[in-house]
Formats: sequence, C-alpha cells, structure tokens
Amino acid sequence: MELSINGQTRTLADAAVDPAMPLLWALRDVLNLTGTKFGCGVAACGACTVQVDGQAVRSCVTPLASVAGKRIVTIEAIGSAAQPHPLQTAWIAHQVPQCGYCQSGMLMATAALLAKNPDPSDADIDAGITNICRCGTYPRIRAAIKSAAATLRPALPKMRAKA
Repeated sequence: MELSINGQTRTLADAAVDPAMPLLWALRDVLNLTGTKFGCGVAACGACTVQVDGQAVRSCVTPLASVAGKRIVTIEAIGSAAQPHPLQTAWIAHQVPQCGYCQSGMLMATAALLAKNPDPSDADIDAGITNICRCGTYPRIRAAIKSAAATLRPALPKMRAKA
C-alpha cells in the first residue's frame, strides 16, 4: 500500500499492514512517526489527530484503506526546533503545554482550523477544537490560537497560492 505522508510517498509492505488497520498504528508502528499519540482509541480525545486532505482526522479510528490516495500530514511536518511553525511558537509563548501529551493532536486540529478560518472567534475555536487536554490549559490554548492566527493571517494568501 502506498500513502502520501508529509509530502512523500511511503510504501507499506502488504505483510506489515491490513487495509483495516487504523492509520495511527501504521504511522507509529510501521513508519516510526511517533509524534502522533494514542489516547483513547475511540476518537474522543484527539491525541491522535492528523490531517487528511486538510481536514483534522482522528487516526485511531481511520482505516488505512480510507486514506489511500489522500494527503496525510502529521505533526512531524508542521515545524522543527530550528524553524518552528507559528503555532508552535505561540504554544510556547503562552505556556500551553504542561504534560504535553495531547499537544501534537491539538496543534494538528488547530492548523486545520486556521487554514479554513484565519480569524476564529471563541465560539469557532470551541466548535473546531474538540480535543481534550487533561491539564486543562484551554484558556492558554485559546490565547495561543488567536496569537498564531494573527501571525499567520498575512501569510495565508501566499500559502494558499502554493497549494
């Protein structure tokens, strides 16, 4: 099976995967992309959120067969220590992470939200980000989203033109 992950075609050996295997396990166990986390296994918490064709998707319940031919983006493609994504910079500036476990999924869901809505209201954020943070840093998350949105807005027309 071939998948497009983070801009690269990745081939998964048929012996290593079943089309019904959740995307999460293919990412973590087969491809060693461990930034995407297992949380609940029932799509409730969002720790496993990745983007599929620009949409935030819970990878723990997404069968591999359903993502064949689609663009998959994981947290590994969002930014780096040397060049962090504006969301990562805002997360640090607003001291969002405590334990940090849910943050990769939270960042992926937020990136998908901001790509569709570059100036989200509190209600938009509440509706668009349904991930659970056990540390309860929701006020900081909201502030970081608004901060990142302000940074990203001028760049969005250029980013959309490249896509």
